[in-house]
Amino acid sequence: MMMPKKVVNMARRFQITILRLLINHNWSTLQHDLNGPHREEETLATTTYLVLPSIIDHDLVLPSIDPDQNSSIIDWDCVKAASFSSNVDGMVGEDGIPHCCSLKGDDIRRMHTKDGPVCSCMLRNSLVITPHNGNLYCITGILDNLNGNSPMKSKKGKSLLCGRRLFKVQNWLRRSTFQKGKERSHIDSVAPKLCEIIMSPISASTLYSFSFIPSIMHRMKSMLLAITLKEMQMNHCTQKFDVPDIKVLEAITTDKCEEEFSLESLETLGDSFLKYVVSQQLFRDNKQDREGTLSLKRESMISNANLCKLGCNRKLPGFIRNERFDPKQWVIPGDPCGCYWKDEMFVSPLKKIYYEGTRPMNSKVISDVVEALIGAYLSTSGELAALYFMKWLGLLVDFVKEISDEKPFLEAEKYVNVSCLQSLLNYSFRDPSLLVEALTHGSYQVADIPRCYQRLEFLGDSVLDYLITLYFYKEYPGISPGVLTDLRSASVNNECYALTTVKFGLYKHILHQSPGLDEGIMSFVNNIGQSLPDSTFGWKAESPPPKVLPDILESIAGAILVDSGFDTNAVWQTIRPLLEPMATPDTLEHQPMRELEEFRVRKSYEKPTFQDGVASIKADGIIHEETYVSSNKKTLEKKGAKALLGSLKATNLGSE
Repeated sequence: MMMPKKVVNMARRFQITILRLLINHNWSTLQHDLNGPHREEETLATTTYLVLPSIIDHDLVLPSIDPDQNSSIIDWDCVKAASFSSNVDGMVGEDGIPHCCSLKGDDIRRMHTKDGPVCSCMLRNSLVITPHNGNLYCITGILDNLNGNSPMKSKKGKSLLCGRRLFKVQNWLRRSTFQKGKERSHIDSVAPKLCEIIMSPISASTLYSFSFIPSIMHRMKSMLLAITLKEMQMNHCTQKFDVPDIKVLEAITTDKCEEEFSLESLETLGDSFLKYVVSQQLFRDNKQDREGTLSLKRESMISNANLCKLGCNRKLPGFIRNERFDPKQWVIPGDPCGCYWKDEMFVSPLKKIYYEGTRPMNSKVISDVVEALIGAYLSTSGELAALYFMKWLGLLVDFVKEISDEKPFLEAEKYVNVSCLQSLLNYSFRDPSLLVEALTHGSYQVADIPRCYQRLEFLGDSVLDYLITLYFYKEYPGISPGVLTDLRSASVNNECYALTTVKFGLYKHILHQSPGLDEGIMSFVNNIGQSLPDSTFGWKAESPPPKVLPDILESIAGAILVDSGFDTNAVWQTIRPLLEPMATPDTLEHQPMRELEEFRVRKSYEKPTFQDGVASIKADGIIHEETYVSSNKKTLEKKGAKALLGSLKATNLGSE
């Protein structure tokens, strides 16, 4: 069914009037624009949709687009209200008083407005302006017979209008807007003679409902962006995956939008998966490369510059949402004064995306969105879906889970206690020589052992990062991106891995020929002594561990991955028990330096100093000093930060 041109114009005028008033609260400018010179054809061409008020009637089945038919679900009386000033002459009765009710003659209740007398029915449920101050009011009723205690008592028996200030359009997509918006608008008593009727009839509830339209339509436009992006990718995919549109939208929404969701958590997940799949690909394809060479190749593939390049090749910048929605900048469809999208971006032979002007975009933002989209496909449809998305981007990664047919290159029992280690790990190696490789330090020079643990450590580092991140993402789906990052940081770090290696005695099986290394290991072990904590996550070590200790846990994880045919479940079932208890949002500990810095900024204190073995901070005129001896700068800072935090909290300065 086609709307008659006259009806479309009336509906368009209503849409422009109500939304412009809600957004700008400027009646004089709107009057000028509506009555100004503009080509009707051009205006109609830019009216892509119309949002009109409805009548709730459950008996209606088919909507009518004819305002003269009573069966319509559209409230055409309200739509006509936008043309009140031009229609009012047609409402004048025999007595010369405009009215819309069935009363006649002396039964009509006259009320004097700035434009002359009208029936009270014209003021009930109307939008008026008081020209002397430009205020707009939603009139909800008439105040009369007021008692003496009423704060809105009328003078000399004259009736007043009960009016609410016109609602202000807000960004309802913004975090916590609903909580802030719960305050009730102020109710005023308004003298009719000061009022000029703009729209009648129109209820306050209709006006309030339309204040949500800019945010709703912006969200719909954003959802269409996400759907279009997903369709672009799916059109190049031989398999179809059920990736929810809302997850794609989350992945293209940065924190700058200040909405209830953003890409950070998905980016954290996608980053860890990308690092892992690229690592295992390089490990399998470059059997002779050392760890350093593999790391350089991985960095070139997953660097921000490369991800940005791949994202730009797929036109991702045109889909990224990187600004907070401003309702005042929203373009009302059909508004002749609106600034419409002029630049276009082809996304397929049949589809275009239009946007206004240039959109400068930081390369880091584009690379973050690439990782977040990988995370979206991974979290909703699994690893295969994420790999297909990466392939569409241009990241060609094979992901074959197969057990190697290579024969063991040595007799493992000659070098390590295989049965003891397998019992400790609760995993039986098909190729025990991988266990030997995983425990061999670079200083151990034996002809039978061709290489040290570094290649396996390169692989294990990435698979543990991925598995731990995936665990936290699935275990705590409602946590904020910041908490997810903190859980990951507390569980994927050298101190955590080193304490695990010591806790389960794995360090005793390291093969090396370096007296200095042995001395460093034993010094760290003795430092921990009897104070080895039950949990290993966080930053509990008082001194930095020798690098070999965390490396060994990672290399063992890499050995299990290779031995199991790249079965990540086998790695997780073996390594997770060693890491128990895992960190939780309730038991999470922040890195001491970070916690001190956040506290300092919150309290506006000066920066702490760490010099000559003394950590100090000035708080509320009091200097707190703590002395620690350490040859390592990072250790001194960590110990000093812990001590300063303890001192500040002890004097109740750290409490909120």
